[in-house]
Amino acid sequence: MDTKRGCGTPTRGWRATSGSSGGVHLVPLSYLWDGTAFLVSTPRASATGRNLPADGRVRLGLGPTRDVVIVDGTAEPVDIADLAPGTGDAFAARNGFDPRGIDEPYQYFLIRPRRVQAWREANERRGRDLMRDGRWLG
Repeated sequence: MDTKRGCGTPTRGWRATSGSSGGVHLVPLSYLWDGTAFLVSTPRASATGRNLPADGRVRLGLGPTRDVVIVDGTAEPVDIADLAPGTGDAFAARNGFDPRGIDEPYQYFLIRPRRVQAWREANERRGRDLMRDGRWLG
């Protein structure tokens, strides 16, 4: 989950959501990982922006195909005004993109992992669970 990347190096992953009216949707989006949760942002009017409030379940795919981390979590909306001091700046610096300065309304979401798996090869399926029910294993 790459907590060691320097500022200015974008952190990106795939985000899958499903909402009752929006259907399943998969998009690549930037994130900020603070050691306990992922902060993401998306236009409020986008399919993802509609799906997350309708059904807070989310799946993240991080890393290349042969060395991927899969995160199943729950998302909760966070208004721009409610971000902790410095968080919006850290998100912008990490990703080279600042949703606070865009005319189109953006929504932040805090994604709390419930299950984390590391995937590489079929022979590594055993032991791939790193987190279950929000608790780190091993």
